[in-house]
Amino acid sequence: MNPLRVNRPWRAAAEAAALLVAAVVAFPLYWMVLSALKPAGEIQSANPRPWTLAPSLDSFHRVFAQQDFARYFLNSLLVAAAVVVASALIAFLAATAVTRFRFRLRTTLLVMFLVAQMVPIEALTIPLFFLMRDFGQLNTLGSLILPHIAFSLPFAIWMLRGFVRAVPEALEEAAYLDGASRARFLWQILFPLVFPGLVATSVFSFISTWNDFLFAKSFLISDTSQSTLPMALLVFLKPDENDWGGIMAASTVMTVPVLVFFVLVQRRLVSGLGGAVKD
Repeated sequence: MNPLRVNRPWRAAAEAAALLVAAVVAFPLYWMVLSALKPAGEIQSANPRPWTLAPSLDSFHRVFAQQDFARYFLNSLLVAAAVVVASALIAFLAATAVTRFRFRLRTTLLVMFLVAQMVPIEALTIPLFFLMRDFGQLNTLGSLILPHIAFSLPFAIWMLRGFVRAVPEALEEAAYLDGASRARFLWQILFPLVFPGLVATSVFSFISTWNDFLFAKSFLISDTSQSTLPMALLVFLKPDENDWGGIMAASTVMTVPVLVFFVLVQRRLVSGLGGAVKD
């Protein structure tokens, strides 16, 4: 009996299950975009339908008509870019240090990285307030950049350890024999080899920073000129009646940069995640 014929039903069932899971995951995104395109009467209808015959861009017009929308978008872009670049570089250097060098309390340091990920972010808001106040960073973008870098580093360091460890030490020794300095080996040889891992960690850092609402809404930022894009959602939350079309349109606009960033790095992301699993 041909084993391919035996495995074919199981393969078809697995593909059908994967398509079902993908549909379930994608349905909220579809409903968000659909609600952003629906007229106000259809959004508030008692009998909602998963389609619309009269799409409208009025909700998007209200979003872009906000006076501070462009400022919110620029602030979010600056914070996300700073967090991605800084966390990637720091995590690369830290992962190289804990992998290539032997020093006391190295294992304790790695365990502390894991413990840091277990602490709820909500429990750290008050200590962060006093910390940012002492640093003079309240009502500045730094009060958003610094915490996100700190929360992104543990995961990034743990993930990059596998990529750094996968580079043979013989390659490093050969580079030294050829006259390469430690800095040259680090940036011209090791950095390109672990770059897929940096891309993978950068995606998670970008998504968590871009979609952050806790710190953007917390008392770290009370100056609206320093607020980020999630604050645009609050404009459509009204005491008497919420503007769900505006909320869905603003959420759709917030999702677009994440999708664009993911499309740009998807190939390196897949190879990076594959390398992490292989390690």
